[in-house]
Amino acid sequence: MKLGEKQTLVMVKKVDFGVYLAEGPQEERRVLLPASQAPEGLEIGDQAEVFLYKDSKDRLIATTKEPYITLNRLAVLKVIEMGEIGAFLDWGLEKDLLLPYKEMTKKLQAGDKILVRLYIDKSSRLCASMRNLYDLLAKDSPHQKGETVSARVYEFSGNFGTFVAVDDKYSAMIPAFEDCSHLNIGDVIEAKVTKVKPDGKLDLTIRKEAYAQMDEDAKQVLKALEAYAGVLPFNDKASPEVIMRELKMSKNAFKRAVGRLYKERKIEIKENCIRRL
Repeated sequence: MKLGEKQTLVMVKKVDFGVYLAEGPQEERRVLLPASQAPEGLEIGDQAEVFLYKDSKDRLIATTKEPYITLNRLAVLKVIEMGEIGAFLDWGLEKDLLLPYKEMTKKLQAGDKILVRLYIDKSSRLCASMRNLYDLLAKDSPHQKGETVSARVYEFSGNFGTFVAVDDKYSAMIPAFEDCSHLNIGDVIEAKVTKVKPDGKLDLTIRKEAYAQMDEDAKQVLKALEAYAGVLPFNDKASPEVIMRELKMSKNAFKRAVGRLYKERKIEIKENCIRRL
């Protein structure tokens, strides 16, 4: 019998408070399916599809209810309440699912909806985790380049970018050169597919159409100039790392914005700086 998974078991005994199920008629290991969950007319030898979890007394128990998540799968679950050992999530069963504090990647509160996986901890209990979701996301997205999609943020990586789950199930990423500093774990955003990789993963962008984005980038450059008292201590030949650190944009985007401001005679470009006019 497999904890955290749906499976078909055989009824081997009936009692007042429910029925006992096993993997076969001769199996000694049995699990209780409470009377309130037992299908009407179930008899000894009949099969029943159930999900196995543990009750409040840490006993293995069966249910015919459909959980929102199963072992090593992903789902978006709602935080019911916060406790001393973690958050308790609604997963469709009588006993709420524990998300330990050590498995959180952000501070939570009741009402939050978060993407989690289901795993078995060292004490053989089912728990939720917000960590290590990447390998569980699907890579067979139906979305194509140019489409606008809904995506949920689940991890930030300084080296690669912002990892998101499209439709809460497909693997996708916003590259590191895009500014995602305003986003938080759990945010649901709209983004455009820029590339479908050979392995099926998606590259996304949250930048606007080129003409609109250039306006935003130009405003960002002017804002940076104000912060530096009108003189930016580098020009469009600066390294991509410096530009990303100071303005949160790619070098190409910076050069386009600077070019626009120069044509509009709002700045002058010097050998080692940019000066506002």
